[in-house]
Amino acid sequence: MKKILITGGAGFIGYNLTKKLTSEGFAVTILDNLSSKIHSDKSKYNDLKDISNFIIGDVCVREDWEKAIIDQDAIIHLASETGTGQSMYDIHNYTNVNVGSTALLMDILTNTKHSIKKILLSSSRAVYGEGKYLNSDHKFVFPNKRSVYDLDKLEFDFIDENKEKFVPIPTDEDSEINPLSLYSLTKYNQEQILELLCPNLGVQPIILRYQNVYGPGQSLSNPYTGILSIFSTRILNNNNIEIYEDGLQTRDFVYIDDVVNITYSSLISKNLKFSTYNVGSGHAQTVMSVAEKLKEYFKSEIDISVSNRYRIGDIRHNFADISRLSSDFDCSSFLSFEKGLLNFVEWVKKQNIHKDLYEDSVDELSKKGILR
Repeated sequence: MKKILITGGAGFIGYNLTKKLTSEGFAVTILDNLSSKIHSDKSKYNDLKDISNFIIGDVCVREDWEKAIIDQDAIIHLASETGTGQSMYDIHNYTNVNVGSTALLMDILTNTKHSIKKILLSSSRAVYGEGKYLNSDHKFVFPNKRSVYDLDKLEFDFIDENKEKFVPIPTDEDSEINPLSLYSLTKYNQEQILELLCPNLGVQPIILRYQNVYGPGQSLSNPYTGILSIFSTRILNNNNIEIYEDGLQTRDFVYIDDVVNITYSSLISKNLKFSTYNVGSGHAQTVMSVAEKLKEYFKSEIDISVSNRYRIGDIRHNFADISRLSSDFDCSSFLSFEKGLLNFVEWVKKQNIHKDLYEDSVDELSKKGILR
């Protein structure tokens, strides 16, 4: 396979993946609408248009898909609306872009001649919801969403009948699926569409459930997703950082180069044991510790405060069990979070300071009843 279509190819992951593939001799076609929410300028388009067949188009438009898939051997479907909070009120748009585009792709592949042999989907750890825990009896539990009643009482953790906290443990691919936001539901719907229809077409589906991907090159202008970018933009504008809940909620951060290498290996491998993989570091970081490390690395004097506010659809804990990933790929060289964060900060320092739109996003989420 030498001809690869990447949807969302000018995005954070897509840009880096395009660079990787073209350096390895692949012919890359990009289908990207250059959304202003992600692309504050056209710098990435200017970098990519000379090394790829760049189609400015929309994955929700049949004619754009039909033009893009001509003579392609594989598709890496990255184009997506992302972000938990916005998805809870921008419902039709998220469903149309994420689920609709995937359904449209499969409709075209089912009813027209094509040469596609493999489809890689960028899914999300969000499909697990709260993920996997142990209760006080040392039994696995997969809790449902936290109630507004408990969150209003500042009870952020899950408590069992013995009044002891559930202990979060790494979430593996066989864990229960429990989408808790519209975004996570659309990502799981995408997975289901591919798993149902690809075998009928002789197309191999590969589902990559990315954790929180970070690193140089990610958008610094989107105030709705990516806490590293949001916090960094706050710091560079000398604005204080607000931490939701109690700051002890955790996330799994995986460096962009590791994500690109796993995605590339998934594309070229002919002997994968599984069709679905968690792509993460396998380590949990508290939101508070992330904010404190950024403050330290930027040598900032801003204040970090815990507000106890919360967002509907946010999870408490979720970090990846990467045993399956490690069985099929070399994960030994994954970059540590401390080193990766330092790389990210050094890159951010060289960028133009972006306008801080965080307060605007807070106002919008509050008006929609998502932030409380």
